[in-house]
Amino acid sequence: QVQLVESGGGLVQAGGSLRLSCAASGRTFSYSGMGWFRQAPGKEREFVATISWSGANTYYANSVKDRFTISRDNARNTAYLQMNSLKPDDTAVYYCASGRQTIAATTPGDYDYWGQGTQVTVAS
Repeated sequence: QVQLVESGGGLVQAGGSLRLSCAASGRTFSYSGMGWFRQAPGKEREFVATISWSGANTYYANSVKDRFTISRDNARNTAYLQMNSLKPDDTAVYYCASGRQTIAATTPGDYDYWGQGTQVTVAS
């Protein structure tokens, strides 16, 4: 069993920044790839970013590339999502997820544990 707790969401003006954190417990954190997904009202959950167990491999959705950065600290059992140059279209509930494998993965089915989500609202 894995518990994931996201934090760091909030309300920010367009162009601003937020840093999301995902604290993990229950399974050896460093054995799993980690991912961030988001879901806006009335839309499907979509992939945002992923990182492999070591941090050597990262992948991003085209919509956030060059603005968001995913990272992890295995000593602290925590994953992060640094979000810069935020846009109103980034408004969503953001979820972190723990992967079934050590690799970075982009589809929800590759993850077996999910956090409760944290709201990010970007005002224009």
